[in-house]
Amino acid sequence: MPFWINIVTALTAFAIAAVTGLFLIPLLKKIHFGQTIYEDGPAWHKSKQGTPIMGGFMFILGSAVAITLGCGLYRMNSQTAAIPDNTGLYKLIAGYVFALLNTVIGFMDDYIKAVKKQNLGLRAWQKMVLQFIFSSAFLVVLYMLGDVKTTLNFYWFELDIGIFYYPFILLVIVFLTNAVNLTDGIDGLCGSVTVVSMLSFVMLCSAMGLWEYSIFSMAVAGGCLGFLVWNLHPAKVFMGDTGSMFLGGAVVAIGIVTRQHLLLAIIAIVYICEALSVVIQVLYFKATKGKRIFKMTPIHHHFELCDFSEYKIVITFSLAALAAGIIANLIYSLA
Repeated sequence: MPFWINIVTALTAFAIAAVTGLFLIPLLKKIHFGQTIYEDGPAWHKSKQGTPIMGGFMFILGSAVAITLGCGLYRMNSQTAAIPDNTGLYKLIAGYVFALLNTVIGFMDDYIKAVKKQNLGLRAWQKMVLQFIFSSAFLVVLYMLGDVKTTLNFYWFELDIGIFYYPFILLVIVFLTNAVNLTDGIDGLCGSVTVVSMLSFVMLCSAMGLWEYSIFSMAVAGGCLGFLVWNLHPAKVFMGDTGSMFLGGAVVAIGIVTRQHLLLAIIAIVYICEALSVVIQVLYFKATKGKRIFKMTPIHHHFELCDFSEYKIVITFSLAALAAGIIANLIYSLA
């Protein structure tokens, strides 16, 4: 597939997401869909009280239009012989629908925060139940589309764990989706890290010949860039769980379809560290009856309390994601 199709896809997603902000942000302000700041967070976050949430609709809309255009261009540009069946397209649809289902969970969470002014939103068990249902459905669809292998790919070797593959991957999906969600805590962070991660997936999917998922990755990257026009510090809008849950679903969908489990873990290392910092903090707090390893979690808040500016955190975390993406693609190129 010519790379210009990916460029057109990214530019389309960027333009739609950026322009959508002109209309969406005033609407969100008008209906008072603003952020309620968590009382235990950094004190200076209080100034962000009331900032519109649900800005994730910008890149959700942008990526949807861009994927449709990109896939259309890909089909028109390809010879019939180059597209033996529609499996790739069906997997793309399955992945995007899975991301949208996670958006539903995020929207419900944001709605509770915005309307009832309860910062915690949905209860944890309610989120988890819905996530396990949607994740299970995604795996079933992939199985029906021919993804029946039960091996974990560690690049240098594969480990067949039989029927245990499905519960394990189910846990991975839910963990990573929530890890992306946790990364959304300061202006521009989740969007910037996701742009870098998605570009890493573009290169990986292109190398693997997964053209539809290359388009998917590029569309999300472009959409996030358009969103960052409005979300970089000082943010005029937040993506909310509506956006971060969509991005979590997108990251997971792309990673699972590639079946490069080790490379997925490497590319997603920033998200994983964010989630693990919370787990480590909670376990250590309970084990030591009140002591903490980090000043605050997720770990980006620890850096905030260590006097890192929001820009510095975004740049540092994005560079870490870039290094991880380069390493993952280098590993794959050694095949």
